Amino acid sequence: MVSEKTTAVAVVMGSDSDMDVMQNCVEQLSYFGIEPVVRIISAHRTPQIAAEFAQNAAKNGIKVIIAAAGMAAHLAGALAAKTTLPVIGVPLVSSSGLEGIDALLSTLQMPPGVPVATMAIGKAGAKNAAVFAAQILALTDKNLREKLSDFKKAQEKKVIEKDSALQ
Repeated sequence: MVSEKTTAVAVVMGSDSDMDVMQNCVEQLSYFGIEPVVRIISAHRTPQIAAEFAQNAAKNGIKVIIAAAGMAAHLAGALAAKTTLPVIGVPLVSSSGLEGIDALLSTLQMPPGVPVATMAIGKAGAKNAAVFAAQILALTDKNLREKLSDFKKAQEKKVIEKDSALQ
């Protein structure tokens, strides 16, 4: 059972410049009562730290890892290779000129046996990663399932209200 406030999710990003987008993920997790561990770890510049983080995540109470990166975006895959925890990848737009397509492909094109659940590029992916992490944790947490249900109802209500405003 996950407690009322939990740090069962880690949000890891390759650079501090990724925080602009990943703040959306952190805020969405907070909505569900999840206060994540947030780290900057690079698969390429700090590979040993990345490996150690992934290897120790479960014993440190982490249940889901959300990893965000742009360009080659090997962070999610590098972490997934070193843990049995679910890893959710968020590809980001970078200065590569490819509008995040490079990050998307390198996040989702994982070899068999090393899965990464890959979200959309950017802000929508960051928010969806948080919702997906909450859904994973809700498998064993009734209170979180109720929060998710309320969240879905609130989304429905917003759309109905916007439709009514058009009429």
